[in-house]
Amino acid sequence: MNRPIPYEFEPRPGPAGMQQIVIIGAGHAGFQCCASLRQEGFGGKILLVGDEASLPYQRPPLSKAYLLAKASASDLHFRPERFFQDQHVQLVRTRVESIDRTAQRISLQSGQRIAYDHLVIATGSSPRKMALQGADLDGVVGLHTLGDADGLRPRLQPGRRAVVAGAGFIGLEFAAVARTLGLDVTVIDVAARALARAVSPECARTIADSHTEKGTRLLFGCGVSALEGRNGKIAAVHTADGKTLPADIVVVGIGAQPRTQLATQAGLAVDNGISVDEKLLTSDPAISAIGDVAGFPDAASGRRIRLESVQNASDQARSAAARLMGKAVSHNAVPWFWSDQGDIKLQIAGLRSVDDEHVVLPEPQGQAHTVLCIRNERLAAVETINRPGDHMLARRLLAKGVRLTAEQARAPAFQLRDLH
Repeated sequence: MNRPIPYEFEPRPGPAGMQQIVIIGAGHAGFQCCASLRQEGFGGKILLVGDEASLPYQRPPLSKAYLLAKASASDLHFRPERFFQDQHVQLVRTRVESIDRTAQRISLQSGQRIAYDHLVIATGSSPRKMALQGADLDGVVGLHTLGDADGLRPRLQPGRRAVVAGAGFIGLEFAAVARTLGLDVTVIDVAARALARAVSPECARTIADSHTEKGTRLLFGCGVSALEGRNGKIAAVHTADGKTLPADIVVVGIGAQPRTQLATQAGLAVDNGISVDEKLLTSDPAISAIGDVAGFPDAASGRRIRLESVQNASDQARSAAARLMGKAVSHNAVPWFWSDQGDIKLQIAGLRSVDDEHVVLPEPQGQAHTVLCIRNERLAAVETINRPGDHMLARRLLAKGVRLTAEQARAPAFQLRDLH
């Protein structure tokens, strides 16, 4: 079957006669790419293919405002339906089954095929699942999609017992919301501390203390060994060190993996994500990859990395769109991240390494502080808690590549703005 999807639009070819760009994935990267293509002046056809029924939406509020019922589903939409009509972006709500690189077309679940002059893969990542019997019990849930959040919201009743597997961003954000709603919350992680792969020990300690003060139990150095059910529903979690935790809800937040299946089947180079160059091109010059699914060369570290963040997805989408419109682009943005956990606002600029020297700037009040990560006499990353001004300054400093030693940073009179 090779039936084209109806598309009422008179296209104007872009650079090199490009008439149709197809984007697989309607998350942050996919949406931003189609919006940026129009902003850059692309007059050809754009098809945005996503496998969820809703309009493209923001994921970060799912674990915060949406669970607290402070935001509706429509509040999460990037734009209303009218935007896509006005911008002549064809939304295709179905799953892509395969990519035919030779014919330059994709096949949909329906059997329809869509041709492309350039293909952008923005399929994102999917949450890791527990490889345990009982992982499919009622009440064992993830928190990745709007559907996940819709299924979770009615369960968040005061007095219920929630066990969170994983002390990463999603797990801790959920824990903060659950405590606010009056649930009994226990977070467990095989690592020795919270956010072990994401932040410094100093920053992790402040965050853990905040959760503990609000009544969340944190159990580190132990994993889930078994899930116990009763009448098809979760009843308890058993830990590797012998504890039994009664549970009405188990939220699984043990990381994510890039959705590379389509790329692998199509024969594209894949290594911790779809391999791309500094222009975000894959091993096929007619295909780009952006966002969580893309593994790219990081100029600062000299390594290939893959980032799971809204900022990275949006920045790469803008870079790819500009390049497709003929601009000379080499993607090299300073990465930054954030996480809201109750009254904690964690912001990170740059990428820390386990070998970095850490300097904690004096704390003027309460939980607020700034951690400088210094590597080879340069500022490599900055972690802030409840200091948005320091975070914004850090992003500018990291973009400039400022030099700084730990000795300089520890001087009594040192302030971050001195480097500006």
